[in-house]
Amino acid sequence: MSEREIEVVREVARGRTNLEIGAELFISLSTVKGHVSAIQTKLGLRNRTEIAVWAWEHRIVETG
Repeated sequence: MSEREIEVVREVARGRTNLEIGAELFISLSTVKGHVSAIQTKLGLRNRTEIAVWAWEHRIVETG
């Protein structure tokens, strides 16, 4: 997974919308959607909830 995709995973796990992720990472809404789709494909996940669970289980998101 690319570094940018990891950044998107972190934001999804924090509950951010695609629009919020785009604003935070300075990328377009369609780019965010593309990253989310690529992440789901690469990890074999079905939705954003599964991305968030995967991120927390693999300690991609820092607490605190």
